[in-house]
Amino acid sequence: MRLGSVLTGATMARALGKGGRLSLLMFGLAVLAMAGGQPVQAGPIGPQLPKAIKGEKCVTPTPDIRRNHMRYLDHHRDKTVHEGIRTKKFSLKGCIECHALKDENGNFLTVKDPRHFCRVCHDYAAVKLDCFDCHASRPDVKKKQALIVPKDRVEDRSEMAALQRYLAGKMHVKGGTQ
Repeated sequence: MRLGSVLTGATMARALGKGGRLSLLMFGLAVLAMAGGQPVQAGPIGPQLPKAIKGEKCVTPTPDIRRNHMRYLDHHRDKTVHEGIRTKKFSLKGCIECHALKDENGNFLTVKDPRHFCRVCHDYAAVKLDCFDCHASRPDVKKKQALIVPKDRVEDRSEMAALQRYLAGKMHVKGGTQ
């Protein structure tokens, strides 16, 4: 056998010889016996999600919401922002109200805590979770969801006034502007 060659099962069997293979088998059986004769399990596969605190079931079957929740949230956002249509189904606020978890002191967990419902899966899948850059990650906190632009950085004062009217809700009507 050359130095640096890959050891396949057949190559290893030839290298060990009959006595070596028997020794390896006996070693494996001894390890299994020390484990109580039962195979050792590493635990469940995938993230272990905490149960919802409200309601009996989600707005859609669990496998569907796990696979498609981002599409639903994006669609809901687009309907709300672009068309002025607000519904409760598939709203991020609704998700948070059902899935908010409390810590040992009875306070709702924020997204900064790795036990936060959304973070459990997103951390496991290594997917960036940016919803809470603007939105509240717990039900009892109301964040201001507006873009604040310093007055000295706005070139056109009329654009700033229009933005302030919009954020105040004066221009948020179905079908466009006032």
